[in-house]
Amino acid sequence: MAASNGADLDQLGLLAAEVAGDWGIELDPPFAFSHWSYVAPTRDGAVLKLVPLDDDEADEEADALQLWAGDGAIRLLRHDRGRRALLLERARPGTDLSAVPEDEATAIAVTVGLRLWRPAAGPFRWIGDHVPRWLDRAERRAGPGSELVPLARELLASLDVGRETLVHGDFHHHNLLDAGGRYVAIDPKPMLGEPEFDVFSFLRNPLSYTMRPDVTERRIAAFAAAGLDEPRIRAWSVIRAAYLDADEQETAILRGLVEPGA
Repeated sequence: MAASNGADLDQLGLLAAEVAGDWGIELDPPFAFSHWSYVAPTRDGAVLKLVPLDDDEADEEADALQLWAGDGAIRLLRHDRGRRALLLERARPGTDLSAVPEDEATAIAVTVGLRLWRPAAGPFRWIGDHVPRWLDRAERRAGPGSELVPLARELLASLDVGRETLVHGDFHHHNLLDAGGRYVAIDPKPMLGEPEFDVFSFLRNPLSYTMRPDVTERRIAAFAAAGLDEPRIRAWSVIRAAYLDADEQETAILRGLVEPGA
């Protein structure tokens, strides 16, 4: 997803000021990473987040946070659905998993994921209704990773895609924060699917990391050891890479996950 432009963020900032006034909270300047949603700390130790209308993957973010109720995810304190405004618990110290050694980070991610992946139904949408459209769009765009689209379609057709488990949708190092004694997920793009769908985002992160076959296999093994289906992790990794702009090196590694010797 592309970043919002400055005008969009300016409009969200004005709306954030309006919401803050209505809720009787004071805002500090937004976080430096607020490139899409408007996310700013409050003076009383919470966080105000406003989600743009065109970020449809976040439509049920508040519903997911309510379901998780602080178990594996940040707590939702208040919500205005009409203005797409969320008042959230602030994770402190708030450092993400990119600062944690490799094997420890993977173990933490597995632990958090097992808390998040739980039975759910409406209002969440099913990934099976959306992934084919995302693949079609990637093929038209013909950007990085699109060469995987034919293989991704074959793999998707081979799966009976789950529809009863809530997935995070953007599960990676930078969305897993230290909240003082527990790690919590932030910024979900929640849908109904299966846990294996979530793993690819973790495999290609953090941002400072360049994907490697040995690390990829070790991470997959850790999730499989926790009960996830290894072939489905591999299949979903290729499917998601096809529409999430995998670079040339990632594409080669991911193809090798399902086509040994490729």
